[in-house]
Amino acid sequence: MASFGAASTAEEVTEGIDLSGRVYVLTGCNSGIGEETLRVLGLRGAEVIGLARTAAKAQAALDKHGVAGTAVACDLSDPDSVRAAVATVRGLGRRLSGIIANAGIMALPEPRTTLGLDLQFLTNHIGHFILVTGLVDLLTDDGRVVMVSSGAHFMAPEVGIEFDNLSGQRGYHPWRTYGQSKLANLLTAKVLAGRLGDGQTANAIHPGVIQTNLGRHLDDYEGVLDSVGRDNLKTVGQGAATQVFVAVHPDAAALTGLYFQDCKVKEPSAAAQDEALAERLWAVSEELVAGL
Repeated sequence: MASFGAASTAEEVTEGIDLSGRVYVLTGCNSGIGEETLRVLGLRGAEVIGLARTAAKAQAALDKHGVAGTAVACDLSDPDSVRAAVATVRGLGRRLSGIIANAGIMALPEPRTTLGLDLQFLTNHIGHFILVTGLVDLLTDDGRVVMVSSGAHFMAPEVGIEFDNLSGQRGYHPWRTYGQSKLANLLTAKVLAGRLGDGQTANAIHPGVIQTNLGRHLDDYEGVLDSVGRDNLKTVGQGAATQVFVAVHPDAAALTGLYFQDCKVKEPSAAAQDEALAERLWAVSEELVAGL
């Protein structure tokens, strides 16, 4: 692990690793770092159950990179679609070596509420919550869950999660609301880590800043990238490295309930380490899902 860093690529962190016989569920498999994750997992011999908004998009990604697997439609903003995806995956009768919750939307310029919830919270957190909790019992004894969070979780509201404003309509700010959804991903991994069996892991990661279509909703994405500094941007291969590392590398096999950046353990925000907040979010999420 010490040999990897911000410049490492997904190919580099998996060099020499044979994933033959292993099966991974991957959301957002058809673009950006999700597509690169798909490609590299397949390169190392894994079978990938690729999830995208449509099965056609997922199948196109599998075909493009010659990866063995199954294409599944999964619109994370639609609980019925996510439940159908869970049923499809379960119907395959496979044990899962990993679930990589990669897909997401970022910093919508205006508030959008669906099913009474902010669309970013619904898509990034609730959709993945339904998916992961619906499949977690299929994990192998050494199975891993990777929640793709973000350094933007530091931008979440001061209280962490605004449980009295999950619609996002009060005092909406694109980055604060996005940060809240990414904090929720991190907190989900924290609780899940305590509920998995011995040998199983759940972690959250920050992939870095990469120029992908994740920023398609931003009014001034180019300006945001300029503010970060073009020299600090990662390639897609570098952006996929941390989630792939945490999902498959032997050095990460015994690490759970943690937050990773640049293939290394990093300290997240204080809110991300709040066990009471994490448990409350889990309970509220279960209640919300039961009503959707």
